[in-house]
Amino acid sequence: MEQKTPLYESHIRHGGKIVPFAGYLLPVQYKTGVIAEHMAVRTACGLFDVSHMGEILCSGPDAVPNLNRLLTNDFTQMYDGQARYSPMCNEAGGVVDDLIVYKVRDEHYFIVVNAANKDKDFAWMQAHQCGNVTFEDISPAVAQLALQGPKAPEILKKLVSEENLPPKYYSARFDARIGELPCVISRTGYTGENGYEIYLAADKAERLWERLLEIGKEEGLIPCGLGARDTLRLEAAMPLYGHEMDDTITPLEAGLGTFVKWEKESFIGKEALKRHRQPSKKRVGLKVTGRGIIREHCTVYCDGREIGRTTSGTQGPYLGYPIAMALVETDSAVPGTAVEADVRGRRVAAEIAALPFYKKGQPRG
Repeated sequence: MEQKTPLYESHIRHGGKIVPFAGYLLPVQYKTGVIAEHMAVRTACGLFDVSHMGEILCSGPDAVPNLNRLLTNDFTQMYDGQARYSPMCNEAGGVVDDLIVYKVRDEHYFIVVNAANKDKDFAWMQAHQCGNVTFEDISPAVAQLALQGPKAPEILKKLVSEENLPPKYYSARFDARIGELPCVISRTGYTGENGYEIYLAADKAERLWERLLEIGKEEGLIPCGLGARDTLRLEAAMPLYGHEMDDTITPLEAGLGTFVKWEKESFIGKEALKRHRQPSKKRVGLKVTGRGIIREHCTVYCDGREIGRTTSGTQGPYLGYPIAMALVETDSAVPGTAVEADVRGRRVAAEIAALPFYKKGQPRG
């Protein structure tokens, strides 16, 4: 049975269309619709409930050695409040999950994992921990709100002084307060826009949700659902677990090689990744040039020869044309290359496109 987030009743009151997702009941959209929600985030601001995400604490004298062994990125040198993204690999080099690690202070780290993987991730961490370290799953006690869009700072500054906001992208304030509510404010997001992700006690989430919608109304803030979250991340070419990566797809194939730190002495999956350091397939963008929308799981052809499969696809609401991402043979992964995708038996023309499709502040396509 699907769980409800602390904001479930708010979603109902605001007209959210509820669907099951990653074991939770969440709004796929509101009465405004996916396109209006997408455009609000690109031009003004949107508010998302992402309380289904998982949160894990890692603490102890051996916290950093454990993180460095579990994850492909390097966590040796971090300042308090800094965040780092990383894949977490299995022994074969496939991705168990991708996640974000925050340094709270020495020997204390806050890990955010994907909703559908949080139980798997926690079990993986516990199974591979060593030395003096503790992993604690605190997900049920934590709610997460994402305030995303160019007007997000303007809205949040109505409740928080600028000096109490995180100063840099991928940093957080762990001692923040919004009004009387203690919270963590992070300058991160999954939309390709400026914005914040806010963590707080689950029983305080509804109060903050309603307060933000009230004070942000003048700036055009609206609640947004899963549909817009997906179209936004796809325009920004942000990979999604279970699509652009999984237990059989390596970070190198997924275009995440910059987060694999070879200079580390060891990490799970390193030897397998070294054997395939020049991957035979690569994540690319597809810009549709024919008629139709290319979705996931479509076979991609070049000059009549199968070269890969799509992993995600949709209409790009801000861009104004359909887009997709795919894993294709590396030799064919050249921007401008003409390809076709088989969409239910019909070939739809496209071309290989450089990623990301959308960069913050670019004019509409």
